[in-house]
Amino acid sequence: MALSISRRILRSFASLNSLRPLSASNVKANTLGDGVSCVESSVFRKDESLFLVCRRYSTSLLTPDSSDGSFPSDLLSKKRVSTPEREIGLLQDLVIPVTNFNNEDKGFMCLAGDVFDVPIRKDIIHRVVRWQLAKRQQGTHSTKTISEVSGTGRKPWNQKGTGRARHGTLRGPQFRGGATMHGPKPRSHAIKLNKKVRRLGLKIALSARAAEGKLLVFEDLEIPSHKTKNIVNYFNQLENTKKLLVVDGDPISEKLKLATQNVHYVNVLPSIGLNVYSILLHDTLVMSRDAVNKIVERMHTPINR
Repeated sequence: MALSISRRILRSFASLNSLRPLSASNVKANTLGDGVSCVESSVFRKDESLFLVCRRYSTSLLTPDSSDGSFPSDLLSKKRVSTPEREIGLLQDLVIPVTNFNNEDKGFMCLAGDVFDVPIRKDIIHRVVRWQLAKRQQGTHSTKTISEVSGTGRKPWNQKGTGRARHGTLRGPQFRGGATMHGPKPRSHAIKLNKKVRRLGLKIALSARAAEGKLLVFEDLEIPSHKTKNIVNYFNQLENTKKLLVVDGDPISEKLKLATQNVHYVNVLPSIGLNVYSILLHDTLVMSRDAVNKIVERMHTPINR
């Protein structure tokens, strides 16, 4: 069995011209043409027969279109080989392709490294999200005190002689329809957070989406009509996407508003309204070229103190 398998291997390599016995420790490397090295080694079998096996290791790049016959083309994958992951947070400018809703090539765009490639800090994200959620609370909750509830202030019965518990009013918190003690009153739930921390939180959120490959840049957000199918067809082409956030630099066009208002997994924002919490709620971010420029300009604007 081992003899037949070895002969099949030898026949598959037509470049073997001759066989010669070698010792088990003898290994010789020959250099062939076109940068291909052939390593000759000997293999012993149970019957002490000696066979020569030649293995070819090519230092040239093999592609499915290679015609030199060095490797079967049907065994090569046609998928693009993934590049090693880059190190995040080095403030390096990023170059990403620009497309549109029709997946047309619109060139490339350079993203500022100090906005789209900052170190990821979860503590900053937590502080900014907590600040957003606290600030958006209405704070209109209110309860009535004993001076605000409706009812008489007369003493319900005499202090003594009835055998009942003593009370001075029926509007107390122990009675039905009475007051609420230490209840909530209208107030603001907003907490203080420095502007530079808020700005840093937005940079971190954008950098996280860019590092995940979930940041797409469009030349514009023009769609042929206000039909919802225009957005749904594009959304179905995206992989591993559950919610999509579309950001435009100019005021949102009426067509885009009508096309997305009935789709709960696609939301539209102007660049001035882009925030950390909305980015975290959507796993994919689509920004127009104008929106990217306005966000970068906003991040580079000095903070007014």
